[in-house]
Amino acid sequence: MIDNTPTPHNAAKKGEIAKTVIMAGDPLRAKMMAEKFLTDIKIVSSVRNIHVYTGLHNGKPVTVMGHGMGIPSIGIYTYELYNFYDVDTIIRVGSCGSRQMYVHIGDLVIAMGSCTDSNYASQYNLPGAFCPIADFELVRKAVDKCKELGYPYHVGNVFSADMFYSEDERKNNWTKMGVLADEMEAPSLYMNAARAGKKALCICTVSDHIITGEQTTAEQRQNTFTQMMEVAFEII
Repeated sequence: MIDNTPTPHNAAKKGEIAKTVIMAGDPLRAKMMAEKFLTDIKIVSSVRNIHVYTGLHNGKPVTVMGHGMGIPSIGIYTYELYNFYDVDTIIRVGSCGSRQMYVHIGDLVIAMGSCTDSNYASQYNLPGAFCPIADFELVRKAVDKCKELGYPYHVGNVFSADMFYSEDERKNNWTKMGVLADEMEAPSLYMNAARAGKKALCICTVSDHIITGEQTTAEQRQNTFTQMMEVAFEII
């Protein structure tokens, strides 16, 4: 393994990032998580205004940071975490848009797998299609914690697109295949984890409904989607 730390995207030194990292697309959501769930916080990197917070949660070292928007962005950050910083587990918490009438605003979606139109897997030269999936133990722990806390949740496939704005109406066919929701980051996270032999999970809160048109505000998404965070911190 090449020791490339600090990287062009992360100025933390070896040992300053914990074995477990919880990530959010929005850097302000990451800041809120760090302040809410960590003690003894130290900012170990601020490259590109992505603050990397390392502290303690119930006495255990944990790092919290943002990952930006989209499969390429989280792909860069998580590749470096797994391969250059010896991170073992990454949990992404974020927002998603529901594709099913029974998946409501505020519900949690535990992404067991991720369908995608991304070409990220082409780099592996596989003789077929790779199915990006989460770590089973993390999925099971998340389900158990949701049951314990009484949080509404759904487990299954999400669709992760390269494009937020798309003129391709075929995207609606993912609903017919039972896909729960749309998000934009899980595939590269899951593929990087698989390639590195590490663990990953994506837990999302439904922020809008693709069918009904319901949606939350940016402020609500930043400050009130705390159930998925509680689940993530309780299963590490």
